[in-house]
Amino acid sequence: MFTGLVEAIGTIKNLSGASSRGVRCVVSLPFDDVKVGDSICVSGVCVTVTEVLSRAFGYSLSEETSGAFGFFLSEETLSRSKFASLAIGSHINLERALRLSDRLGGHIVQGHVDEVGEMVSSDRAGESRRLRFKHSGRHDALVVEKGSIAVDGVSLTVSGCSKGEFFISVIPHTLDQTTLKNLKPGETVNLEFDLIAKCVLKGLEVHLQDKPSGGRKGGVNVNLLKEHGFA
Repeated sequence: MFTGLVEAIGTIKNLSGASSRGVRCVVSLPFDDVKVGDSICVSGVCVTVTEVLSRAFGYSLSEETSGAFGFFLSEETLSRSKFASLAIGSHINLERALRLSDRLGGHIVQGHVDEVGEMVSSDRAGESRRLRFKHSGRHDALVVEKGSIAVDGVSLTVSGCSKGEFFISVIPHTLDQTTLKNLKPGETVNLEFDLIAKCVLKGLEVHLQDKPSGGRKGGVNVNLLKEHGFA
């Protein structure tokens, strides 16, 4: 589990074994406490560390990089994320897994990408930047104004939305500390919609009378929700 608060930006150092079955990646590691088996969020994708590399083992690293870690991207991950187009030198957002004692400064991020979106535009808004993204529209019900969304693993607040689109206002600090500052119109991003919204929507679909999967459990329907201010 993650919070969407990016800790560092890493760089893809090596890619190998690319095939329909998956690909092995090696990424620069700015942390000194990572071990094999740990989970790390890489630009919105939860991966398992399969190896930790350092100069002590003869791995060629730059002076400013303390080490590197390897992980495997499965066919499933490649098909659901933008990682099918990863290249050596690509920059990615990194966040270590949440400790139970940590503050939840962002929102609950699983690292399970729902779909790939695309940045449409980037405009200045004072010292901040207004970024607009488009998506398939299949998850419109999960994107709400002032709600949370993870874009390339960054926890962000939706400033506004319409069918198949949403925009966010990104403060200078977030731009400086993440790869969002380098995004250009037309580039793809990993999107994860809010987990709580998913659970609420699923519960309503199961219980609403006018849904094929629902029955009359509790007598809940759209009109009842509207009458009580829930819809």
